[in-house]
Order: sequence, then structure tokens, then C-alpha cells
Amino acid sequence: MSSTATTRAKDRVIIRFAGDSGDGMQMTGDRFTADSAALGNDLSTLPNFPAEIRAPRGTMAGVSSFQLHFASWDILTPGDAPDVLVAMNPAALKANLRGDVPRGATIIVNTDEFTTRSLKKVGWTSNPVEDDTLESRHVHALPLTSITVAAPAEFDSLTRKEKERAKNMFALGLLSWMYSRSTTSTEDFPAGKFGAKPDILAANLAALRGGWNYGETTEDFAVPFTVAAAKTPPGTYRNITGSAARALGTVAGAHRATRPPVPGSYPITPASDILHALSNYKRHGVTTVQAEDEIAAIGVALGAAFGGSVGVTTTSGPGVALKSETIGPAVSLELPLVIVDVQRGGPSTGLPTKTEQSDLLQAMFGRNGESPVPIIAPQTSADCFDAAMEAVRIATTYRTPVFLLSDGSTANGSEPRQVPVVTDLPSFPVELASEPNAVDAKGNPVFHPYVRDEETLARPWAVPGTPGPEHRVGGIEKDAVTGNISYDPDNHDHMVRTRRAKIDGIAATIGDLQVDDPSGDAKVLVPGWGSTYGPNSAAVRRLRAAGKSVAHAHLRHVNPFPSNTGEVLRRYDRVIVPEMNLGQLAMLLRAKYLVDVRSHTSVRGLPFKVADLAEVIDTALREVSA
Repeated sequence: MSSTATTRAKDRVIIRFAGDSGDGMQMTGDRFTADSAALGNDLSTLPNFPAEIRAPRGTMAGVSSFQLHFASWDILTPGDAPDVLVAMNPAALKANLRGDVPRGATIIVNTDEFTTRSLKKVGWTSNPVEDDTLESRHVHALPLTSITVAAPAEFDSLTRKEKERAKNMFALGLLSWMYSRSTTSTEDFPAGKFGAKPDILAANLAALRGGWNYGETTEDFAVPFTVAAAKTPPGTYRNITGSAARALGTVAGAHRATRPPVPGSYPITPASDILHALSNYKRHGVTTVQAEDEIAAIGVALGAAFGGSVGVTTTSGPGVALKSETIGPAVSLELPLVIVDVQRGGPSTGLPTKTEQSDLLQAMFGRNGESPVPIIAPQTSADCFDAAMEAVRIATTYRTPVFLLSDGSTANGSEPRQVPVVTDLPSFPVELASEPNAVDAKGNPVFHPYVRDEETLARPWAVPGTPGPEHRVGGIEKDAVTGNISYDPDNHDHMVRTRRAKIDGIAATIGDLQVDDPSGDAKVLVPGWGSTYGPNSAAVRRLRAAGKSVAHAHLRHVNPFPSNTGEVLRRYDRVIVPEMNLGQLAMLLRAKYLVDVRSHTSVRGLPFKVADLAEVIDTALREVSA
């Protein structure tokens, strides 16, 4: 479909679709995102939904939303607040109205759902569409459900309830008209989803076209808007979620290490999508095992690593707690194992579908004994690909378990990523031990499993069944040379310090911490890690646009830190670390470098707002200038 109306250009738009968890808001947002990506817009998304399979309808707890920020220039976050809110019922309106919808924003409400009973459920005694609740916003009150039911009226085989379910497609059609999105790919999507149910397919397509035609013909909307494609380097791009990127990065990393990946996982929100994605790559040598519980899952992955594969396990914080006992043997046995932790709100079950960064100390120290493990934190959804490859590189090169510490916002969010050329990806092929590497006192060839590489301190990787490198394994401490069980105090001290030195030595291959300080005279530094990259960068960008000097740095490797981290921190009068926890990275930086680091924290289950961060940083700027 294409519009004949005059259009008006915008450089960016933030849209939020909100309704009951059964209203299809995630699918609606995903389809609008796909169409925007096809047009070449830069974009960033924030899905936000309840943990319940079917939360109580019409309640605040049951609201599901999908926010999309798309633009003609490089953007960094899903946006602080929507320019357009589509609210399917009173609960969706009220949940998103609280401090989130600014003056001048457009609100499209489905008036059919604003009944006395629905209003009462959320504590409204009067209809906000009719009183002054929405004053200063541009409100379009549409009987969206009724129009949707009328659109496929000729399908007598469908019940009214079945027709009503297509109202999200009507909203998608309307928004597609408003922002000049083609509906071609969206028209193909229901064909794959409802192909076996032709009447439901036809009803959804009729609703989609009805929404488009409503925008085209009604006088309720003025003209559609256009958002030009963003300027990007030449190449092939795809819109990708963090979970999909992490799965592909794991497969690519294993391919470049020349070892097959074996994911052993147990479903857990929000990491399950990685397991689902990996299960699709059997033709690329991936053997996926969905185990009966978290402990069995990491057991599978560690066993696969012992057998010469890249062991991978995916989970979230509660699962890491169960897996910790097995991570210890992985440290002791010095085998390559990638542990993907997609962080969520805690403690305990906490907020399963909300984002948080509160597992850092758990990943750093959550095992008995001295058991250091490298930690890598992807900074964006697209960066999950490169971070996963880096995790495989470190795991196989240094023979160590590695934490890939992501969170819900990077896992579920999506953005464009240039599809790489396989031959351009880094290569780090593994050489397995194939023969004895020493001789005993009698001159007979023997295998010493802890004879280490001089550069990496990695021990040989010997696959069971290979004649010659047979060796003893287990959780009890081993002799530093022969691999025999050893209770010698000096030997244990040596092995503990060697394992620590091996992890510290990784810093030599990750490069220095890069500081973004264009003027060179900034007094305030904003370092971050993981998904705070977007909000931190956007806040710094906003302050610089106002003529203020701020430095920004981002830690992708959290253990070990880049070698120059301490020198960078000491260079600035004020160091502010925003984190979605109660200051875990700040604690580590203070302890290691004895630098005064200030925390700015949030544990609301949502990413930072750029405006809030900019205000915090601006306050620090005024303090150091006073």
C-alpha cells in the first residue's frame, strides 16, 4: 500500500504500543520494527511485558508494551518517552501515562474498552478521554475494536471474539499509514502464521488494510510523516535481537575456533530465546541439549568441553546460582565453557521479564574458593554477536569458563546490524593435544596435563580417547605438572596463583580502555558497562550539544579490566558510574584502584532515561566548576 497524501518529514519518532498481554503488542511492535528496518532507519526497541503467561485482563499488572525509536540518524536508546502512545484499554493508558507521555504527544485510545467496569479496575471514576486528564496531548479517540470487527464482517465463520483479536493489526495498519511504512512484508507475515486458518488470515489482513485506509480517508489525522533512511556504511543489514545475535556469535565463534558448539541449557526467562535460536543451527554443527534442570544443563556443557567441544550454557541469575557448583570444576579442570547470563531483576524469582545488572558480583565471586572467571558484557543488542565470539575466543584460547553477562534489555531489544563476511571474522583455531608431551624418570613418554603455554598459561586440551594424552580429571587439586592428586600446600598456592595469573593475562589481548573525550579538558568521566552504553552515550552527547565537556568510557571486559583502567580513572576530578544495581562495578573499581567513584543507581527493571542521566552528570559538572 502507498499513501497519496502529502507527507511531512521528521528526523526521529518514538512509538509505544500498549495493551493487555494478549492483545499482540509485542507482535505489532515487531512488525512495525521490521518495516522500519527495511526502510533503512536506525532503530532501537524496548519490549516490556509481564511475567505471567496470561496476566489478569484490564489490570495494570497485565499491561504489555513495545517501544520503538526509529530515526534518520544514529540513535543509541529506545527513547525516554513516546511521541505516540497507542493504548488499547484504560490500564494501558494509565500505566504509561505516569510521567512517561510528555505534553504535546499523540495518544490513540481504543474507546470501546473504556467501559465503566474497565475504568473501575484501574481506579478511575471518570473517563480520562472525556475529562481533562489528557489535557495538552493530541488525543485520537477511536472505537478501534468496533471498526476492526466491522472490517472482516463478511467472515461469518468467525466469532466476534476472533474478529476482535485482529485489532492490533488495525492499529498497525493505521500507524503504518501515519509514518509511511509499507505493509507488504506485514501482509506476508500472517500468511505464515495463519496459513492453515484462511478465515483468520483474511480477517487479519482486512484489519491491517482497514487501519491503513482509515488513516488515508478520515479527517481525524492530518498528513502522514516520513522518516528518511539513516546514513550507514555500504553493506547488507538485518534487524536483530540480542538473543539472536548471541546465538549467531556463538556459532561463528565455534566455527572460527574449529570446534563444534554444544549448548546445554534449561529454559529460563529471559535467556530461553538463545536456546531456541541455537536449536535452529543443527546444519552448522550445533548439538543442542535441553536438559531437565539447570544443574544437568551445565553438566552437559562441561562434559562437552571435556570431550573437545565448545561447551555453552544459557541462563539467568537464579540459574547461575544452581550452576555455580559446576563452574568450580570448570575452573579447576581448566576447560572452555561459555556461561551466558541474561540478567533480570532479583533476588529470587524477582522480576523475570524486567532488566537489571545485579549479577556482576555473583559472576565475579559466586563460587567457593579462589575461582577467577573472565567476564564480558555486550553493550548493545547487535554487539551481542561480537561479545559471544570474544567469549568463545577467550574460553578456547585460555582454557577457562567465561561469563557472557548480558541483561534483559539487550536480549529482547533489537537494532540493525551489518551482516559480516565470514572470512573477515577473527580466526583462533584450536590445536588439541594429540601425543605425550614429557618423559618420566625412566625415559618413557608421558602426558603432563598442566604443562602450560608460555604466553597464555593455558594447559593442553586433550580429548578423551586420544592415545597418548590420557590424564586424570576431577575436582580435587592436582599437581602442577603431573596432574596427580595433590594436597601439598605449596603446590595448591602455586596452582591458585597460576589460575589467577592466567585470567589477568587476558588483559594483554583486549587492548586499552578507550576514552571519548574530544576536547581533552573534561573534568567528569562517565564510565559504564553492559547495556548502560546507550543511555550513557546519549546523555553525554546531549550535554556536549549544550557546549559542556564530558568524557565517556565503556568497559566491555569487566574481568580482567583493561590494563590502563586505573590510569584513566585517576585522570578525572569526578567519576560517575551509572548502573542498574546498587553500585557493584563502582565497588570493584574503588577496591581495585582506590579511586573515589560515585554511583548513580537504578533498580526499577527499566533502562536509564537519558534526561535523568544528563541531569546527574550536569550536577557533577557544576560541582567541579564551583
